[in-house]
Formats: sequence, C-alpha cells, structure tokens
Amino acid sequence: MDKINSINGVVLTSLKIIENPLGNIFHAMKSSDEGYKGFNEAYFSTINSKQIKPWKKHLKMTLNLIVPVGEIRFVLFDDRDNSQSKGKYMDTSLSKQNYCRLTVPPGVWMSFKGIGEPLNLLLNLANLEHDPQEVIRAENNKFKFNWEL
Repeated sequence: MDKINSINGVVLTSLKIIENPLGNIFHAMKSSDEGYKGFNEAYFSTINSKQIKPWKKHLKMTLNLIVPVGEIRFVLFDDRDNSQSKGKYMDTSLSKQNYCRLTVPPGVWMSFKGIGEPLNLLLNLANLEHDPQEVIRAENNKFKFNWEL
C-alpha cells in the first residue's frame, strides 16, 4: 500500500477556532478560500465510534469536509488515469485538535472511520446538490487498506 501526504487536487486547509467563554466559533469556508467551487448543498453526517463508512467516489461533486465534533479518520484513494498520484492513498484525521477542511475533488475514492467517543460529526459543503447518479459506491474491501495500522 503506497501512502502519501497528499493526492493531486486534494487540499487540506487549517481553519480557525475562535475561543469564547460563552461558546466557540468554528470557521468553515468563505467564497475566497482555496477549494471553493461554488455552493449548492450543506449537510451534517454522523458516524459512530469504530464504524467505517464504505468507499464512494463522486463523479462531479467537490466535497469540503469539516469535523467540529469528535474525530474522523479519512482515507482517500486515487485511481484517476491522468493523475500524478494515481494508485496512491492519503490518510488524515480531522478533529477539534486538527481543525481543518478537507477538500476532495471529483474522481477520488473516499472512506472514513469514526475515532472519537461516542459520536463524530462532519459537515460537507458541496458544490452540487446530492444526485445518486453521480456517485459510485463500493464495499469496505474494495481496496487493500488496513484500518488497524
């Protein structure tokens, strides 16, 4: 398994948390940010601790993933023919301690695992509305990735 720190077109952007005794502010995205490809849908998704959501690849959608609660480990795999990182994996975890936005371009496979206890929350700021015709889904064993390492 060949791992690298980045995949062609994937952007990991550090975000600000403004601490306030009455409640914190978690920055997410501005239209001037790298990775912004327009906005058409925002949604929250949860994943329980130690659970793995199966692989999927969006054909047209750009994902902008943020984890304000818990910790989620994201694994990406690039099988795009014309990509410099074809055949490579990217492995990163997002949380309040590593508060970043993970921008995933179309054509990159992604799976993720809940690490925090008991619940993990992610926000996706997508450039397209959800369309079941533009996503390919696969089982957890599609790629030879060992989640235990």
